[in-house]
Amino acid sequence: MGQVRDIMQKNVITIEHDKSALDASKMLKEKEISFLVIQKEQNPIGLVTERDIVQKIAAQDIKASELSITELMSKNFRWVAPEEDIEIAIQKMLNNNIRRLLVLDNEKLVGVITQTDLAAFLRSKLLINGTVKNLETD
Repeated sequence: MGQVRDIMQKNVITIEHDKSALDASKMLKEKEISFLVIQKEQNPIGLVTERDIVQKIAAQDIKASELSITELMSKNFRWVAPEEDIEIAIQKMLNNNIRRLLVLDNEKLVGVITQTDLAAFLRSKLLINGTVKNLETD
């Protein structure tokens, strides 16, 4: 079916661990994205999502400028290697009920794979398979 490297997004937006939740919120808005990878010394240590901001800041009426991004981030992120089969990534996402996987190569961030990436890939596979089937029946 292919490898993760074939469909991963290579341009991942990151933020340093010493920033505030306000910094993260501003970056999410500015870049029009739904998550950030938190890094320390160029290694991923966590994720912050729009959902984290709603649940951990807005819903609790906490001032974002006073909250460290490390207090906000999810530390238990899941990941795959770029050479993993796409089926492995799909299974990890389903088993863990998550929307994104970091792609790490020797513990270094090289990309991310999201539900949207998988849906687009699977859609193109279905279209290709449907076209091949139609050609075979003609």
